[in-house]
Amino acid sequence: MKKAIIVGAGPAGLTAAYELLRTTDVHPVVMEGSNEIGGISKTVEYNGNRIDIGGHRFFSKNDTVMQWWQDIMPLQNKPSKDEILLNIPVTLEEGNARRRECDPEQDDRVLLLRHRVSRIYYLRHFFSYPISLAWQTFANMGLLRTMKVGVGYLATLFHKLPETSLENFYINRFGKPLYRMFFEDYTEKVWGIHPSKLGSDWGSQRVKGISIIALILDVVKKKFRKANGVNQKDVETSLIEQFIYPKYGPGQLWTIVSGEIIEKGGEVLMNSPVEKINVVGNKVVSVVVNGDIVPCDYLISSMPIKDLVASLQGVDVPTDVQDIAAHLPYRDFITVGLLVDKMKIRNTTKIKTYANRVPDTWIYIQERDVKIGRLQIFNNWSPYMVSDFENKIWIGLEYFCTEGDEMWNASDEDFISMAIEELVKIDILESKTDVADSVRIKVKKAYPAYYGSYYQLDKVRTFLDSIENLYCVGRNGQHRYNNMDHSMLSAMEAVKNIKNGVTSKDNLWSVNTENEYHESK
Repeated sequence: MKKAIIVGAGPAGLTAAYELLRTTDVHPVVMEGSNEIGGISKTVEYNGNRIDIGGHRFFSKNDTVMQWWQDIMPLQNKPSKDEILLNIPVTLEEGNARRRECDPEQDDRVLLLRHRVSRIYYLRHFFSYPISLAWQTFANMGLLRTMKVGVGYLATLFHKLPETSLENFYINRFGKPLYRMFFEDYTEKVWGIHPSKLGSDWGSQRVKGISIIALILDVVKKKFRKANGVNQKDVETSLIEQFIYPKYGPGQLWTIVSGEIIEKGGEVLMNSPVEKINVVGNKVVSVVVNGDIVPCDYLISSMPIKDLVASLQGVDVPTDVQDIAAHLPYRDFITVGLLVDKMKIRNTTKIKTYANRVPDTWIYIQERDVKIGRLQIFNNWSPYMVSDFENKIWIGLEYFCTEGDEMWNASDEDFISMAIEELVKIDILESKTDVADSVRIKVKKAYPAYYGSYYQLDKVRTFLDSIENLYCVGRNGQHRYNNMDHSMLSAMEAVKNIKNGVTSKDNLWSVNTENEYHESK
């Protein structure tokens, strides 16, 4: 039996292993360097409460991916007894009717149907995300700002900027005033560099279909669009109104997948970092893991390209390829989990929530006087993420940084204290005494960045593709800011190539570049 070494137990790596077992006779061995399943899609548990690193909406325009998730974990058609009692919104218009029914014996292995609410917090007010054309938006902006936004957008209709930067990409779609209000500062928080110095590639991948025109059309379409579950292919991903979500967070699904891989005869080895990759001719023949040589017939890699190129042995890596890979930029990530008694912000939407709490899954923080980029409210992802849903709110404060900088090197105590003070400062919390528990989590290489040597990545790709049995998949494996479904699709394409003896890797790299793959978030 032929063997495939798969580097990384994230969505891409585990999907590859699962699909190899399902469709081929190739034996998969997943090598995970850490002791955790799921990569950035893991769920971290702390004192009985669960953290979703980065927040993961389970939604795709690809039917195969949607069905794949539901084959692993069935979709719950009725709310549970707990959700009924706590008045948690689980559907759209039909939600109230469904709450009259109940599954008293609900299985833990289910996907919940969630109502999507994401908003921007700016000027101590809430704005819909994506920006809506509702009266409340203009009321919060004020007359002068609203007039500036209108004039700014009209200007873009007559004068388009060359899309040589992410800044110009946003201005062409929203106008300069709206860009400065809702995109400029947040984008710089995420990437640590001004949007004028970032390429437009990121925008075309993540917010391709969103613009003022798209928002107007969506308002019109909503009046005629009938609810059709979570199959909303005619809706831009940033405009979806509902999604599915594992009862105990994304890590639950990937832990189940890992178990099924082992049950079907595959291997998932933890604390097994791939240190060296041995190449003979134009093929990978083995890898070195914890000092041991492990032979293989295929290598599917979701490890960062920077580390992949550095680990290659027995092959002459061109100097420029080494240099480009070594300098590929990344952004790192910090989450602060806070268990609070209450929040100062209250629910002013039409959505009914328990104790009138805000209904948002996450909130984009656009305030210029704080470092926090985004706030998650895990109660609203799933009530089962919180050990005491009725009395506590479990929130995640997200910060974007670079390994080794001031934020990364700060002590846990100092950083958590700073984070709490920021929420008090912008009126999210009343007082630091409302915090009952806290934790800080750091994640390296969470976001492949689009500047610097990224623009020479094609040279690295060409070289890596010349190694016949090497397949690069996933977010870090391709150095792309992919959604989870895109990472899975790249793995599925790799397995198809192995099954069919296809040596070209073009289909792997085309995921999330061709129209049918485009999504935004």
